[in-house]
Amino acid sequence: MEINGRSNTTKENLIDKLDRLNDRKKEEPCGITRFTSDGDAAIIGKMSPMKKIDWSLYLIADTEFAAGRDLVLPVSEAVLGGVTVVQLRAKDFGTRDFLELASRMNEQLRRSGIPLLINDRVDIVLACGAAGVHLGQDDMPLPDARRLLGPGKVIGISVNTLDEAAEAERLGADYVGLGPVYGTSTKQTVLPVLGPEGIQRIKRQIRIPIIAIGGINAANADAVKKAGAAGVAVVSAILGAVDAHQAAAELKKRVLN
Repeated sequence: MEINGRSNTTKENLIDKLDRLNDRKKEEPCGITRFTSDGDAAIIGKMSPMKKIDWSLYLIADTEFAAGRDLVLPVSEAVLGGVTVVQLRAKDFGTRDFLELASRMNEQLRRSGIPLLINDRVDIVLACGAAGVHLGQDDMPLPDARRLLGPGKVIGISVNTLDEAAEAERLGADYVGLGPVYGTSTKQTVLPVLGPEGIQRIKRQIRIPIIAIGGINAANADAVKKAGAAGVAVVSAILGAVDAHQAAAELKKRVLN
């Protein structure tokens, strides 16, 4: 029997690999926060768990970019290739469909200890038990999101300027998504392109992690990391590849150089 073009055997093998990945992470002595099977943060050491997340390779799983595919399998393959955080963006989905997909994806990612963040929708975070939310400048104000989600959830904010980044930090954001770093066709925007120099400029002024986004691929990811970003966020560089696992592995190699 085939599911979305893949056999049950393929899907079962993928689940087994994710289980083994989570087992290895539980044995790691490093201080990075991992997530337990029930989705709560397992804090290793005494530092804040939000400052312990491995932000290095942040995948935005965008349903508009998926062209009708079920995103759960390619996202799982990308995790095996090295993705460390996943954000689910489903602006073209109704609430019920969004929640159904988020719940399945969250269940799958928990097998490998990878946090799932939800784009915009605090209600979806609460309903599916995701690790947190990513908000835009025009979304729910951060203090209201924090009041609803509590201190244990991750909240990130999209920013383009130093003023926006500083305000996000002041209000208690756990990280900022800074961009666009380069020109991109994935998301239409009139915001100015920042380049690595923009990352360096803002990095000097804030202490929370910067996740760089916009036009990032294997050819420029190392320059973005060297500029001071805690991680790189990508959509098409992984979801647009023939092999999501291989694309993620190549990106991970670049950001760890």
